[in-house]
Amino acid sequence: MGGVYESIIAGLTEAVEDVQATEKKLKRHVVSVVPVKEYDAEQVKEIRKATGMSQKAFAGYMGVSDKTVEAWEAGINRPSGAASRILNMMEMDEHLTEQFPFVRAANG
Repeated sequence: MGGVYESIIAGLTEAVEDVQATEKKLKRHVVSVVPVKEYDAEQVKEIRKATGMSQKAFAGYMGVSDKTVEAWEAGINRPSGAASRILNMMEMDEHLTEQFPFVRAANG
């Protein structure tokens, strides 16, 4: 465990020295996050219809209740957070639901 401790302390010391130095030696990465897109009722309905799923199947895919999808499509509520990210991914890749088939048709 001493080796891990020494490595952590060495890394922290190097980071502190680099912050205080005039000439930076350590690499820096700038990360930006695209804001979560907001979807209205018609957009949600269009995305769902493009998947060919019923509201029930779409709700299962999204990990929400049937009533939630109904409320989105009626304009009562709007998707947010992870649901909005998934909708955005569906817009960006029309084959997303095929590549990640969380909902499957029953054999019958």
